[in-house]
Amino acid sequence: MKLQVKLALYNTLTKVAIILFTGLLILLSIEKISYNHIELRLENAQKEILRSFPSKEINNYLVNGKVYIDYNILKTEFITIQPVKYQPKESKAVTFSSEVRTFERNSENYRVLSHKFNFNNHTYRLEIGEAIESVEELKSIIKRFTLLVLFIALVLTLVSDLVFTKFLLAPFYKIIDRKLIKVNDPMNFDYEKIKTTTQDFELLDDSISKLMKKISNLFILEKQFIANVSHELLTPISIISSRLENILLQEELSEGSENKMHASLKTLNRLKSIINSLLLISKVENNQFDKADVVMIAGVIKEIHEELEDRMDEKQLKFTNHLKYIYSIEGNRPLMHTLLFNIINNSIKYNHPTGTITISDELTEDNYSIIIADTGAGMDQKQIENAFNRFEKFDTDEKESYGLGLAIVKSITAFHDIKVQINSVKSKGTAVKLIFNH
Repeated sequence: MKLQVKLALYNTLTKVAIILFTGLLILLSIEKISYNHIELRLENAQKEILRSFPSKEINNYLVNGKVYIDYNILKTEFITIQPVKYQPKESKAVTFSSEVRTFERNSENYRVLSHKFNFNNHTYRLEIGEAIESVEELKSIIKRFTLLVLFIALVLTLVSDLVFTKFLLAPFYKIIDRKLIKVNDPMNFDYEKIKTTTQDFELLDDSISKLMKKISNLFILEKQFIANVSHELLTPISIISSRLENILLQEELSEGSENKMHASLKTLNRLKSIINSLLLISKVENNQFDKADVVMIAGVIKEIHEELEDRMDEKQLKFTNHLKYIYSIEGNRPLMHTLLFNIINNSIKYNHPTGTITISDELTEDNYSIIIADTGAGMDQKQIENAFNRFEKFDTDEKESYGLGLAIVKSITAFHDIKVQINSVKSKGTAVKLIFNH
């Protein structure tokens, strides 16, 4: 989840919690205040009744042992007085309760004051009630209003927070886009500062620029190192090779010494090949090649087939070219030749005698793909995962395998923005797929 969305959700949830808490507090407060106000009126009514007790009308009911009941026309208030068991010790306690009372088949919720008092050696219970329907209606209105406010606040808060955080984080995303995502070569890094008033983003921008400066310096040192290695290692190897070849020309050299010289030359050539492969990988990864050539894929494969035809004949391999499309890319032709050569060479190297090598292609609206499949030894999942690692060697009778072929393939495909996929089944064969974007 993006930081912008997280901030917006956090702010929205916080405000929603505040609104809910406030609405709940208002509901509880209104209920408490309303009940207190009603109870105060009931207490005043109680004092007034006890002050004027008994009236003639009330006395007629009480003398006959009946319950006195009186309520207004809307039945929002009522008074009841009824005789109860005599209690010599009069209590001044007043209790309040919320009850449902029915008068003339009409039921209402009331807040009821209940009080016992003595008069002429008799105990009576006085109940005064006032309808609380208005309080419940008010609570219902506040609930609906709170929900409406909550919904509106939720929408407005979410929208406003998304807009604000988008504006706030715009410099952050610019820094990520311009100074991290779009940076393929530290040597061409854009050191121009992103305009922002946020100190944290300024610190991030400066830190990335300083880091890229250090990386650029390291790249320069690496390129210098590559140039030095090329001179300091390859030149002595060439000199030693020349001297050994001159010694081999001497007629008095014994057969044993001659075999040792040949072995030494072979070792030097192996070392030279490894150094050249490593130098090639390093140069490709450091973008030391241009991509100005128009490379015809089918033409390159035809050249490679002619170069490797003798090796295929040695293993009696059947080569089938099923390319259907004339497709070209803009890139470096020697590197593309090396890329395809290494893949096809591996198809020969790891293939079984009398096996097959099949090259096919696919063209869609989005990309062009070429598949080089063989019927060789194949690889398991762990070998596929490690296939592009340097010096990763597989079981083969090929003595000149250095484990750098697919490492070179990986570097060249990355240099040309080509996706490479390997599908392989142990003992059944391998298919390498190259995907070129239009």
